[in-house]
Amino acid sequence: MNSKQILLLIVLVVAVGIGGLVLSRKKSESWGGGTVANNKLLAKLPVGEELAQISILKGTNTLTMEKKGEAWTVKERGNYPANFADISSAIIKLRDLKAVQTEQIGASQLGRLELLPPGPGSNTATRVEFRDASGKILETLLLGKAQMREDKQAAQFGGGMGGFPVGRWVMVGEAKDAVSLVADPLSNLAPEANQWLNKDFFKIEKIKSIRVTHAEATNSWSISRTNETGSDWVLADAKPDESLDSGKTSGFSYALSSPTFDDVAPDTSPEALGLDKPTTIAIETFDGFAYTLKAGAKREDKQALTVSVHADLPKERKAGADEKAEDKARLDKEFAERTKALADKLAMEKAYGKWTYLVSGWTLESLLKNHSELLPEKKSEPSSADSAPTESLSPALQP
Repeated sequence: MNSKQILLLIVLVVAVGIGGLVLSRKKSESWGGGTVANNKLLAKLPVGEELAQISILKGTNTLTMEKKGEAWTVKERGNYPANFADISSAIIKLRDLKAVQTEQIGASQLGRLELLPPGPGSNTATRVEFRDASGKILETLLLGKAQMREDKQAAQFGGGMGGFPVGRWVMVGEAKDAVSLVADPLSNLAPEANQWLNKDFFKIEKIKSIRVTHAEATNSWSISRTNETGSDWVLADAKPDESLDSGKTSGFSYALSSPTFDDVAPDTSPEALGLDKPTTIAIETFDGFAYTLKAGAKREDKQALTVSVHADLPKERKAGADEKAEDKARLDKEFAERTKALADKLAMEKAYGKWTYLVSGWTLESLLKNHSELLPEKKSEPSSADSAPTESLSPALQP
């Protein structure tokens, strides 16, 4: 290789390097221009015992999550347990949050980036505060305007040009003139209490009997079965001409095997929740559990619900008449494990009795039927006019 070729090779390497640098800078500036920085914005955010409270403020709405002992709770929902997995995930994400762009701006430009101090006005930020057990602020973060990216595919098919969020302008601490753009919309950091609640709920299995008491006594009913795997429901106090429609009761055995709730009611007054005249659902199971559910009037496809539970669990196992000695240890162990599992379930589900829940209208729909709706539909009988014989005219009277 001669000197000219070596020189040409050096020029090509330099050109490729400069081109790559320019391309990288253009990609970074596609976020909006400005200085690029890859520093972690909240690297000092504590994740251990020091962090005891997280508050999210937007407009006039406030959400406060507090650490009570070893558990996180949502203050605005009567200290209901929060979803620790969601909180942990959010904190880890924030600790790794990097700026893809930084800007020095004046106070007059904060509104343009929706970073004005939180309050009832427009263009205000969402403020996230992190505090210790004494209430001292450890760190703050202001969330401003979302950075949008055009959805070209949607636009191609007439879906509009609104785009979708790919980032967000933020301000860390008490900085007044330094804003950063991050490559995450952070849309989960909102003061929506129902999004932060632990949604674990009670589960009713092996139903033995169901009794529904309506405000109107004639609509009430009670059914039971003798086999936990069967669907042989029997209507209590049935009249001679009454029998259950099996098609309407076939789902009763698992009607509440996996219920969910949308929110915990912040207002617990019975009148506001329609619980001043509730419908009561009493359920007993083959495991010895007894549940009492009270449902309020349905409002905007939401329904208030309270739940209480108790159980009489066996304290010792009764040995079978023909039980062999070699089987006793195994059966005793199985009994102990089963009893402990039921005791743990009881303790967990008793805790749900402290709050009032808001559930979707369909959650209890199958159980809130009236007495008449459990019976087969009566076939309409033909009227006397329809059943009267038709007299034919004599030939002399025919037209």
